[in-house]
Amino acid sequence: MKMKAAVLYENNKPIRVQEVTLDDPQNQEVLVKLVATGVCHTDLHFIKGEMPQPLPVVLGHEGAGIVEKVGPGVTSLKPGDHVVLMVAYSCGKCRYCVGGRPTLCAEWLGYHMMGTLPSMTKRLHHDSQELNHFFSQSSFAQYAVVHERTAIKVREDAPLDRVCLLGCGTSTGLGAVLNTAGIRAGESIAIYGCGGVGLSAVMGAKLAGAGKLIAVDTMDMKLAKAQELGADYVINASREDPPQRVKEITGGGADYAVECIGNVNVMVQAFSSIHNGGKCVIAGMAPLGAMLNIAPFEFLLGKTISGSVQGDIRASIDVPKYADLFMAGKLPIDKLVTRYFGLDEINEAMSALEKGEVIRAVVRF
Repeated sequence: MKMKAAVLYENNKPIRVQEVTLDDPQNQEVLVKLVATGVCHTDLHFIKGEMPQPLPVVLGHEGAGIVEKVGPGVTSLKPGDHVVLMVAYSCGKCRYCVGGRPTLCAEWLGYHMMGTLPSMTKRLHHDSQELNHFFSQSSFAQYAVVHERTAIKVREDAPLDRVCLLGCGTSTGLGAVLNTAGIRAGESIAIYGCGGVGLSAVMGAKLAGAGKLIAVDTMDMKLAKAQELGADYVINASREDPPQRVKEITGGGADYAVECIGNVNVMVQAFSSIHNGGKCVIAGMAPLGAMLNIAPFEFLLGKTISGSVQGDIRASIDVPKYADLFMAGKLPIDKLVTRYFGLDEINEAMSALEKGEVIRAVVRF
């Protein structure tokens, strides 16, 4: 079929919106008509060439839409189902999937780096040129063909132009707090970075009943949003020393700190904010090759540091649950979205995100 899609041909160049060809779904694949796709900082990392990705590629990895067609062997979905497309595919067979940690699946990273679907093939073309898939999804397009395990069914009354954020950023922030950190009611937490991931982490900490919930950023607009979503204290890192201020607020350091930016210097600040025996979670994506400099002596004080891949969620369980919490008014995902764009405005959306003019932008089809 013919459709419009956003294609990146060169790093640090404008994305081109053009007509491309999408092949029919094959074994265990579904065709999804996209309703909305979130615009995430991860897209920017790949546009800038900070992470490896074969080009040309159709970008987009926070898609949500309606299943239009299913290929042979599909058992979990049918036409008409509303779905959120996940950034981390899970095979369901490897040691990580079977062990209950599907975001660490041994297979998905390889597919992503090769620009293919899990079948190791591609469905996108422009004239005679083959186009790569982004995160096995490529949802900056009117339609996407994905593996059925990438598409998670959600309730039909959940607005897809909000719950699309559960495909990556919001699930990452929520899960980094609820799953990776494992915060319990009354415990303290410092969240570094108040973009889409960080503010989702704020919502997750509030939902868990955090005792002292501290948000850190350099932009007052984002800090105000953090307070609106439940932060008890905010720290502007351009005017105050965050680790010192966190220690003052908590009386010696937070139980947990979560870094949601992908900046190694901020990661060091987050690690410095926890008390002896505390836990620091890294949810931000630093450029490939960046190095983290932490004094090993601090580990002898019982401090731990842990990475978080898509919040360690179990997508088929957690995403529908998060959608239910949103619909019940307990998880205000809609407050993250500050502007909607059309597909033809994709470069404007990326620019607004990079300049910090939006917290979360969403492309609606």
